[in-house]
Amino acid sequence: MANTQGPQGNFDSAGSTQMFRAFVDEAPPAAPQQASAGPRVGLIVGIVVAVLVVAAVAWLALK
Repeated sequence: MANTQGPQGNFDSAGSTQMFRAFVDEAPPAAPQQASAGPRVGLIVGIVVAVLVVAAVAWLALK
């Protein structure tokens, strides 16, 4: 690890200033990719099936 000097010229034997600057200058991580449409499609199918079951039960009850 390279020996660096701090902003006031103080010797930084651990190189923490250099590590801090590398951390601050680091590019922010990219946003995570959107999840595939699979879970959304499954949710829609589940809702449709639930509505059909309720409609079938109501139809049988009123028949």
